[in-house]
Amino acid sequence: MTQVIHGGVYRSEVHAVSQSPPMWRFSGNQMKRWRTKANVSREELAAASNYSPDTIKAMEQGVRMPTPRVLDVADELCRAEGLLSAAKDYLSREKFPPRAHEFLEREKEAISRWSYDALYIPGLLQTKRYTRTLIENRYPPLDEEMVKERISGRMERQVILIERKPPIALSFVVYEAALRSPLVDAEQLCHLLEVSRLRNVVIQVLPFERAISAALLGPMVLLETRDHERFAYTEGQLGSQLSADPEVVSSVTERLSMVRTEALSPAESARFIERMVDRHE
Repeated sequence: MTQVIHGGVYRSEVHAVSQSPPMWRFSGNQMKRWRTKANVSREELAAASNYSPDTIKAMEQGVRMPTPRVLDVADELCRAEGLLSAAKDYLSREKFPPRAHEFLEREKEAISRWSYDALYIPGLLQTKRYTRTLIENRYPPLDEEMVKERISGRMERQVILIERKPPIALSFVVYEAALRSPLVDAEQLCHLLEVSRLRNVVIQVLPFERAISAALLGPMVLLETRDHERFAYTEGQLGSQLSADPEVVSSVTERLSMVRTEALSPAESARFIERMVDRHE
């Protein structure tokens, strides 16, 4: 369950509908309206389209994207004369999980971004191969089309590294455990070195022997927007939290500052990664 906090006001992702794409919500709402008008039950639509009633409910609520198949079946059952089927042209697969949408919107507005990652290479620094391995091994598994969309979305995010004008200041601290994962190959390590040479990017490694308790509490991101709003984002297996609450932002800032203090300098970090590349070759 994701919680989003603005000024201390919590919004639970029990209201996932509010974070779903507007076209999902609109198409689902129209499908429900036409179904009700035609006196077609949710169970009948589910059977005809080969989905479960719960899945149809999720589509009607905008939590899941109405698929082309269900729109065509609903159009025929409800005699919508092509009005429901027409929505197919305006729907697209989402490239990011719903819980990440608001964070990614804030990231687009950021003038600076600082982060710490404990188990994975940060998304902005991933190679396509590493990204595919992570997404393909997600559980529950995603279908191949969604896998491709998620990979595409992550690669497109990386334009922030070099194409932003003025450049965004980026600082990454990566725990040694993430670098030593069997998923990380020489290509990924060399990519880290390449990106670290960009003038707006700082990459630091936190070695095992320098780990502190603040580093074991999980990943975190700090963002500052052009309007000098500051946001803290933390993520775990069961949920994530985006917050503009000054107390939360202050707490995450303190944790991240402690981790950065213990991490190797950028130059030391580059040498650390170079030694790892040598061992891979």
